[in-house]
Amino acid sequence: MIRLIRLQVGEQEKRAMGKVIRSGMICSGPQVERFQNLFAQYAGVRHAIAVSSGTTALHAALLATGVKKGDLILTTPFTFIATANSVLYCGAKPLFCDIDPLTFNISPYEIEKALRRNPRIKALLIVHLYGLPCDMREIMRIAKKHKLLLIEDCAQAVGAEHGKRRAGSFGDAGTFSLYGTKNMTTGEGGMITTNKKKVSDLCKRLINHGRASRFLHDRLGYNYRMTDFQAAMGIEQLKRIDSLNRKRIHNAKVLSKGLKDLNFLKIPEVPTGRKHIYHQYTVRVKNRGSFIEHLKTKGVEGVPLYPVPLHKQPLYKKLGYGKLRFPNAEAAAREVVCLPIHPGLTKKDLSTIINGIRSWGKK
Repeated sequence: MIRLIRLQVGEQEKRAMGKVIRSGMICSGPQVERFQNLFAQYAGVRHAIAVSSGTTALHAALLATGVKKGDLILTTPFTFIATANSVLYCGAKPLFCDIDPLTFNISPYEIEKALRRNPRIKALLIVHLYGLPCDMREIMRIAKKHKLLLIEDCAQAVGAEHGKRRAGSFGDAGTFSLYGTKNMTTGEGGMITTNKKKVSDLCKRLINHGRASRFLHDRLGYNYRMTDFQAAMGIEQLKRIDSLNRKRIHNAKVLSKGLKDLNFLKIPEVPTGRKHIYHQYTVRVKNRGSFIEHLKTKGVEGVPLYPVPLHKQPLYKKLGYGKLRFPNAEAAAREVVCLPIHPGLTKKDLSTIINGIRSWGKK
């Protein structure tokens, strides 16, 4: 079976983690500090703060940028649930608006409509879904016009670019996941990026029990720290991320070339000026269940990410979101299938994927 995900960890990571074990310092220490500095340079920002997960990155970033109880935060319903849950953690209220059906990202047009309906919205929490950056030119314009906080959920977008800027460098803060399925990983783990020293300083305190100095804690904080063990792995992964992303982009080009003429399938679109790093290669197809079962018989895994939009999740139905309608997000949730795109694919694997899909069209 050609799986959707294959872990890209080699001898460099193993040696680096072994060195940390031998050092005796496996909690948060010098490797975390080094990883933060290198990640900030890579993302093109002044500050980076390593944390225990992409979810804790979101929570800490929202708090540090000033999100408080009762605030209204506009985001997308077509994402992993952690995006909206992090808003609830702050005592704030997530609001949703629809997506662009071509990119799967939050639509600037729908953002403007939502702001006209509710001018009390305080912040935009956008998601660079599947590795494709949002339309940051328009989103930055809207955020500036309406004086909104802007937080980027870059969980799937390490190395993605809009123009010459990388995801995580546009907003008041950016957040990344380094979970085991991501383009680069520390197993569990995450990162916050920002150009604002005040946000950076507050994040560092929030993730370490609200610590002001060694024995003084002047605010409620959390244990969201990353370990040196994870950071050592992250440093080695960061050295390879551009190479790994180039392989994903190459694989995407091969798949698109082999599938572009199929009228039953819609392949990914990449707007001019954006660099898609293909955390997922996501197609749209009718009769998705039959399609996925057919691929399985051909030895190819296809996964629908995400089949239930957030406003239809049981938790959010209980919170009163169930009657909302977002047609583009709901259609995408019914039709999307993510195909293997990881750097470990061979030419034979790519041919198997293409031929398996094409054979479904002949049924």
